[in-house]
Amino acid sequence: MGSRSPFGDVVLQYPVARRDESVVEDYHGVMIADPYRWLEEPDSEETKEFVNKQNKLTETVLKSCEVKEKLHKRLTESNEYDKYDCPYFGGDKLFYRHNTGLQPESVLYIQDGLEGKPEVLIDPNTYFTDENVTFADYIIKISEDAKYMVYGTTICGSDFISLKIMRIEDRRTLPDTISWVKFTKVSWTHDNKGFFYSSYPAPGGDENSDIDAGIQNNINQDVYYHFLGTDQSEDILCWSDPENPTQSRKADVTDDGKYLLLFVGEHSDTLHNVYYCDLSSLPKGLEGYKGSKELLPFVNLVNNFEGSYTYVANDETIFTFLTNKDAPRYKVVQVDLKEPTSWTDIVEEHERDVLETADAAGDNKLVLNYLSDVKNVLQIRDLRTGELLHHLPLEIGAVSEVKCRRKDSLFFVECTSFLVPGIVYTCNLEGDEPDLRIYKESVVPGLDKSEFDLSQVFVPSKDGKAKIPMYIVTRKGLQLDGSHPALLYGYGGFNIRITPSFSCSRMLLTKHLDVVVCTANIRGGGEYGIEWNKAAVFDKKQVTFDDFISVSEYLVSAGYTQPSKLCIEGASGGGLLVGACITQRPDLFGCAIADCSVFDMLRFHKFTIGYNWISDWGCPDKEEEFHWLIK
Repeated sequence: MGSRSPFGDVVLQYPVARRDESVVEDYHGVMIADPYRWLEEPDSEETKEFVNKQNKLTETVLKSCEVKEKLHKRLTESNEYDKYDCPYFGGDKLFYRHNTGLQPESVLYIQDGLEGKPEVLIDPNTYFTDENVTFADYIIKISEDAKYMVYGTTICGSDFISLKIMRIEDRRTLPDTISWVKFTKVSWTHDNKGFFYSSYPAPGGDENSDIDAGIQNNINQDVYYHFLGTDQSEDILCWSDPENPTQSRKADVTDDGKYLLLFVGEHSDTLHNVYYCDLSSLPKGLEGYKGSKELLPFVNLVNNFEGSYTYVANDETIFTFLTNKDAPRYKVVQVDLKEPTSWTDIVEEHERDVLETADAAGDNKLVLNYLSDVKNVLQIRDLRTGELLHHLPLEIGAVSEVKCRRKDSLFFVECTSFLVPGIVYTCNLEGDEPDLRIYKESVVPGLDKSEFDLSQVFVPSKDGKAKIPMYIVTRKGLQLDGSHPALLYGYGGFNIRITPSFSCSRMLLTKHLDVVVCTANIRGGGEYGIEWNKAAVFDKKQVTFDDFISVSEYLVSAGYTQPSKLCIEGASGGGLLVGACITQRPDLFGCAIADCSVFDMLRFHKFTIGYNWISDWGCPDKEEEFHWLIK
């Protein structure tokens, strides 16, 4: 198969993929050939050879790009700036991650309060002697007394991680190791004796022979409690439900340390049943369950998977949750465990904006983070009544993270946008008005945001039922004559919201090559709540593709670009989006980038966590849903 190179008149010769005509399956009476089934074996020699040939072809094209080395040099220079994650308190210490610019992994620091001297707690770039071992940075949990830290490591990029425990005072890692952990939350008990976590059964055979053994299934996740200084085999099994093997399970200790909440999830963890266990009522505490097969006495609070639930706070038996039950754009509710059928709306659902997060701070305050037309706004409300107290003034963009503790009047907010790499604010709630100040700010060398134009447009959808938001970044003063290349990114799935984010590489393309950089918030995502998602799932999935095609056509008609210079990009489910669009409208696009994509709509549910995607796409094993997917 040949294709003309974008860098000259050379015709590219793609590697030949062998067709195995013998692979034919019967799907509900429809015979489907699958001649490339052999490529499902990534470790076979034939697959490796095919991939190597593809990579060599790519290398020949990249070598012919005249500006490749210049871009690489400039990109390296631009990325050499300080990057900060949102700080948070653990015990009486402050923790945060910092990257000086080009470090492979960010370094975790610890200090006393806001102005204390930072000290390195763990530097993943030098800490591990095995180059295949990396830091699973989403697993960092500090004990209540700030004496211990749980952190995760992974081998060769596996989804499975191992939990390790560091004694913070002397930076010594304890012998305790917890293996086969994935998609977990770690939560310490307030006596600092141990923590809850979720893990999967270890695969049979030699654990070291294949780090991803058993990854095909991801079933039977259980919740355990680990006592410090013990072997994993002695951990207490707190919750197990083999009759529902595909459900996710996460445990969380409440702020007062009295209760353990259990969130059981279905459909990509977007719907929950909620249980609680009164830890203070256990006659012998958790120690009484050592060596026992008895599970913890959980009480069901929420059943039937009718919505998503996130714990916010509790005062004794009165609990506050963030939920989308009967509220597609989310609301804040309260319930007394003594009257579990009586729920009260504290903050009602907004008529348009999506309530993304709700956190307790300053004893009786709520910090609410709303997404309004794909930009974040923050509010301070009363925790007990929901009364609006203050709006926080923030630059237009995305709130990446809010870090609060209910007992602290000071909290942290991390923000970013297409033109701002990152700002960390402190907000103090002690006074009559919130005191918002810049604490850390990232500055990219040579970047002047006044050199760029940022706009947001709303494009009418094909079906006339929606206006599709799209952010557009251009060099200031760019003439809209259709002559410029454009890069359009989209996702549109699983209620995921694509918010403003900073990218050095895209800013360089805009500054030096006049590339128009765009992000479309198409239906199937969650930018306007679950209804925005449900408008483009199952038999309506074509709506996602139609929206993306509509915004692409707008970029051409408005003079930003032309089809031969329009490149579309998507990853994972967004890769499906890209594949569908170039198949349906090859005339509209000059280039397509599909990262780690899902293309096989008849077999996606058979691998890794693919069964979770049934919630948006349907299941090919069901005849009606097969006919949606085969289209």
